[in-house]
Amino acid sequence: MKIGVGAGFSGDRLDAAEKLLEKVDLDYIVFECLAERTIALAQYKKLKNKKSGYDPLLEKRMKRILPLLIEKNVRLITNMGAANPIAAGEKIIEVAEKLGISCKIAIVTGDNVLNKVDLNNVALESGIPLRSYGEIISANAYLGIEALLPALKSEANIIITGRVADPSLFLAPQVYHFGWSLDDYQLLGQGTAVGHLLECGAQVSGGYFGDTRKKHVENLVNVGLPYADINKEGLATIRKGRETGGLINLRTVKEQLLYEVHDPSKYITPDVVADFTNITLLNLEDNVVSVTGGGGSPRPDRLKVSVGYHAGYVGEGEISYAGSDALDRAKLSKDIIEKRLQGMFDDFRLDLIGYSATHRKVFQKNSPYEVRLRVIGRHDSREIAELIGEEVEALYLNGPAAGGGVRKGVHASIGIVSTTISRELIEPKVEILESR
Repeated sequence: MKIGVGAGFSGDRLDAAEKLLEKVDLDYIVFECLAERTIALAQYKKLKNKKSGYDPLLEKRMKRILPLLIEKNVRLITNMGAANPIAAGEKIIEVAEKLGISCKIAIVTGDNVLNKVDLNNVALESGIPLRSYGEIISANAYLGIEALLPALKSEANIIITGRVADPSLFLAPQVYHFGWSLDDYQLLGQGTAVGHLLECGAQVSGGYFGDTRKKHVENLVNVGLPYADINKEGLATIRKGRETGGLINLRTVKEQLLYEVHDPSKYITPDVVADFTNITLLNLEDNVVSVTGGGGSPRPDRLKVSVGYHAGYVGEGEISYAGSDALDRAKLSKDIIEKRLQGMFDDFRLDLIGYSATHRKVFQKNSPYEVRLRVIGRHDSREIAELIGEEVEALYLNGPAAGGGVRKGVHASIGIVSTTISRELIEPKVEILESR
């Protein structure tokens, strides 16, 4: 069987999935578009509009990809439902009917545990009770393959979910297609490794890998999304579409295999505690790497929950200086802002972009010809957060000469922490919609 990935994050390119579908005879394609911050922001949007809260590019992606899915008979699995899978499914039906396409959609819910999570539980990151974070706006459990298998059995063209663990989106079709047992931890671990390699899209095919010195990647303009060719024993080869840019080799696969993995011997998912330590990678030919080995042990009793809370408002302001004394003028503006806003913000940062912003340290000997001052701070009050942009803009007439290109703004800040919940409290459900 062949599983491809059509997106590795919410803002991924739209055309790459089309090219993959056109060039490869896939069985499944996965759009992995959800992150901890993404779903919390989606929940925030849903609070304001009950028909919102799904991926902002969902409609645009479906308009482009749905005709190809039906033509090629490829099943789509995606977490673009985010905070509102039901509304997302209804939107896809709307798109399908406008295109005159008949399709069946399975909507998976049950990850929203806002009313089930115990606020006396502590955040894993801090050891502090969740209730101490103030207004909790979201709590989404990481569902696994058990939530997806009933949807796959429905033979739906599209399966749309909210929060599902990233590798589970890829593992579920393997388990369904090959009939793997849910307690065969060897196969589940192998399938999880494949899912982990694919979940970030072009990261395994040269994106986020290439540089200008030691890791040259051809044609990043048209980097091809990867897919895995998998057999019943869980052996897989990672490939990309013909005549696409990018690169798949031992180095790109190794980097992605270790990406976001704290302990390769105990990679915890809702389905299995995967062990990547005995995986063997082999470069078979250009842009083809085989993946063998891997394994695992029984799944955890509790599921991870991503909790979003209202963390106040973030105010921002930026202004640029150019010329032989650009750095000195930017430093003068920085000093002015520091003194005018001193002590008003708990979280407050001033950066000289082009000089010391990224590493908070100076590496260059000569002063840069152009510098951009960035000021950012967070406060519980929106009105006070707005002061940052106002003060930066005021530098036009009240600061050093020749500042320009001011940008300012303020937005609500959503904080993210994690906790766990007993899987016995999770009740996944599947709802079927069909276009007329």
